[in-house]
Amino acid sequence: MNTVLSPTELETRHHELRKMRMVMIDGSLTANLRTVQSGLSARAYLGGYWGFASAPLAGAKASGAQSASERRRVQRQALDNARAMARFGPRPVLNLAQAPYQGRHAFAGRPALSAAECNARLAELQAWCKQRYPALRSTRFMLGEEHHAKSLYTEAGGDSLSSIQRALLVMSLGAEDTAGAPIEIDEVLSCKGSLADLDWSLQTLAPLLDRMHEHLQAKRHAVAARGGQSTVVMAPELAGMLAHEAMGHPCEADAVLGGAVTGGLVGQPVASELVSMVDIAHTWNGEEVMCPVYVDDEGTPARDVTMIDRGRLNSFMHSRETAARLGQAPTGNARAYNPDDEPLVRMRNTVILPGESKLSAMIEGVDEGYLLLKTGNGQADATTEFMFGVTLAYEIRAGRLGRAVRNTTLSGTAIKVLQSVDAVSDDMHWSCSGYCGKKQPMVVAMGGPALRARAHLGGE
Repeated sequence: MNTVLSPTELETRHHELRKMRMVMIDGSLTANLRTVQSGLSARAYLGGYWGFASAPLAGAKASGAQSASERRRVQRQALDNARAMARFGPRPVLNLAQAPYQGRHAFAGRPALSAAECNARLAELQAWCKQRYPALRSTRFMLGEEHHAKSLYTEAGGDSLSSIQRALLVMSLGAEDTAGAPIEIDEVLSCKGSLADLDWSLQTLAPLLDRMHEHLQAKRHAVAARGGQSTVVMAPELAGMLAHEAMGHPCEADAVLGGAVTGGLVGQPVASELVSMVDIAHTWNGEEVMCPVYVDDEGTPARDVTMIDRGRLNSFMHSRETAARLGQAPTGNARAYNPDDEPLVRMRNTVILPGESKLSAMIEGVDEGYLLLKTGNGQADATTEFMFGVTLAYEIRAGRLGRAVRNTTLSGTAIKVLQSVDAVSDDMHWSCSGYCGKKQPMVVAMGGPALRARAHLGGE
């Protein structure tokens, strides 16, 4: 007996993912990779269970000429998989909200640079560094581009094209400290679009490289941080990491359903009144953000989610299923990374909103503490406990910057750290250079102002 899907139970996605990566180390091109993945997937909801199926596309199919028979085959497989899941026993059938979205959203930037043009620019940067900083131990430049194009059709009438396109440049300078141990300074530039849309001319990069070199020389004589609770001024890079890792993930509704501590804290103070945290869908201050999501990968129109409103936990990020389970409205946060991935609840552009303080005044107000500028990695759990690596920091003494600090760690509970915030800078810095890891990678953007708070620094 064949089961017929109702109009709201089937989604079909055609997803093409193009990636480019080039790496030059000490003048030698060590990587020059270009990949294309294209696939068709379908997802069906039947009897309280999801069924998912996918198939790769190649040749004419990858360019959009896939046959109706292939599409029907994948759809039938998704339905068969939902039926197979139903053998585990009856389940309540959720009333999944559906707002059919129709629209086309694709970034139109400058014509892409060729591999030869990118290689020539990298060689120019390498030669300039070799001439200007002859004592360097190493130089490394990495270029990357990533372009997702997703066509989504739903039986309820949804018909959309969404595009995420980003480019990045990672610059690394290496040297040795006074004890002969290797040290390194990194700088990352990112933008929406391709490398043609990123300003990485030598004229623009020269002052950034000079500043990196100054940090590297300071780090050669770095001292260990004093371990324990300290007053820290977190530059936007660390503040963005704190927002994403330590508070963003516990505010994803599937984590809430899985027991995250945030589930019982709605309406309660989880941060200073100076702190508001938002997952932005596609537009902020009248401009499109770096990772714009107008419609998610199950066809839901995307809207902003204010997780923390002036210190109080306010709401969560949702898929259609998590919204139905918690009796709330979906937010358009269901996203899939690869063509053969199912959508999961994921962040988009997660930021702490700017405040009213000047960064210089925030530093001047610290009698004894640290300015934390760069982080190399971070991890957090559902309790909001976190630990981040700090790769560039300076002492603050009587409101002035002092010696550089050796690589250390910043740790604590995000709720306690955010509750201790007593100043938020008035500027906003954005980055879309990294990935979020949660069963599958995901392109995300993060940003925000600088924060002054209390947190635990690792010592020697």
